Amino acid sequence: MAVANVPFGGWPNNLRLSNEHAELIITLNVGPRVISYRTSEGSNVFKNFDEQLGGTGEPEWKSRGGHRFWLAPEDPVLSYLPDNTPVEHRVLSDLAVEVENAPNEQLPIRKITKATLDTASTRVTVTHRAENHGDAPLHVATWGLSVMQPEGVEIIPLPPLGEHPRDLLPTRPMVLWAFTDMSDPRWRWGRRFITLHQRNAGPTKLGLAHRERWIAYHRADSLFVKTIDYHEGAVYPDFGCNFETFTNEEMLEVEALGPLVELAPGDATEHTEHWDLFGGVAPPPVDDEDALATWIAPWLRSARRPG
Repeated sequence: MAVANVPFGGWPNNLRLSNEHAELIITLNVGPRVISYRTSEGSNVFKNFDEQLGGTGEPEWKSRGGHRFWLAPEDPVLSYLPDNTPVEHRVLSDLAVEVENAPNEQLPIRKITKATLDTASTRVTVTHRAENHGDAPLHVATWGLSVMQPEGVEIIPLPPLGEHPRDLLPTRPMVLWAFTDMSDPRWRWGRRFITLHQRNAGPTKLGLAHRERWIAYHRADSLFVKTIDYHEGAVYPDFGCNFETFTNEEMLEVEALGPLVELAPGDATEHTEHWDLFGGVAPPPVDDEDALATWIAPWLRSARRPG
């Protein structure tokens, strides 16, 4: 179970974390990206843009796929600074590593990603930490984006309904982007869940103040569950979102965001997310919300196990 340096996708240097249940691969020649996450018997649940694999030194930003660490709010320049050169890393244990981007002149933030694979399951704990190495405060939040394989369905739980007139004040902020069409048939707006299908169609995006903590993505026979935090009283980006999702004709993103802070020189901010991955999972009954709740329950119990 020791961390290994392995080739992947045309890059010679990648960190491989594995146990008998799962494998995680993180790029070192570029990025970093958590470029692959799979069960021991399954295939990669993250989308890879094959034409971008193996490349280095490109002058423009490349998605490449996998899971990446960005900073919010999204900026047309700063969010798309190229990260196409080698990154530093530290092996912390047989199943834990840190990888980091050095600060630069345009964005003086050191971005550190710590990934830990559980000893006895597929669970991965990912912490994204941003350190301000500049000489001025920066208004930022950490942002983890998991780029999922196409042709799946995302399951987003909703809180229990309240009652009128007892519950007079709004409780569930939902944020839409200018290009989001609520009549888009990929969306299903339910009483207990929102579901979003990845299909061959253009961009759509949603953000939530998400107190339900989990989001799932089912594709083929695999189920990916991301668990995130919501800190009451914290300010979150994009009108209060700690969770966002985006899809287009190529992929679907499951995104977690940390609190939005005024990051002073020398200070740091971070968020942690947990991933669980299950194989051999039958398709979810997305047209029946009660059946869907019953279907997802045992997988959530496994994802929320002690430790």
